[in-house]
Amino acid sequence: MSEHHEILRQHLINFAALTPKDITDSWAYWKNRKIGKGDFFNMQNVVCNDLGLVVKGIFRIYYNDPITDEEKNIFFFSENQFIVSFRSFITRYPCVYFIEALEDSEIIYITYRDLNSLYDTHPNWSKFGRLLAELFFNHSQARTEDFLFYSHEERYIKLLEEHPNIVNRIPSYHISSYLGITNPSLSRIRKRINR
Repeated sequence: MSEHHEILRQHLINFAALTPKDITDSWAYWKNRKIGKGDFFNMQNVVCNDLGLVVKGIFRIYYNDPITDEEKNIFFFSENQFIVSFRSFITRYPCVYFIEALEDSEIIYITYRDLNSLYDTHPNWSKFGRLLAELFFNHSQARTEDFLFYSHEERYIKLLEEHPNIVNRIPSYHISSYLGITNPSLSRIRKRINR
């Protein structure tokens, strides 16, 4: 078993309490993939066919406005998180945003077709699918609530809690975009927190 498969095995056991047989039966479907910094896990206007687990690296989800060419960061994925454009993955409609590697990254992934094959043959994998849907619904709702109920500073603190080392690994303008603020505003927030 490769190091990546061991990381995946542990994550699957913790996430969905899959049995050793459930996991062993899935090994043939999982593939390793390296994605260089600046390359894409998925592109805007392309159906997302893969569900990945980030083994190494950071990815950003961003929307590129075709009129203004402005990029707006929506979410970050880092180690030990599932990565997918979930709505595109389950509806088979094109994704409305990009998923880009911000570092040289490695994932282990499964295709939509292969995951659905596991759903059809293994009841515990169906439970995995439900838990995955709940996870991404939670991400989506939390992101909406962040903008409705929390200040810029509170959103920054939440980002630090969810991705403790992200601020040292990606440019601050990506963080500013994610928070919906300017770089000078982010600098002021960091100074207040550091005090």
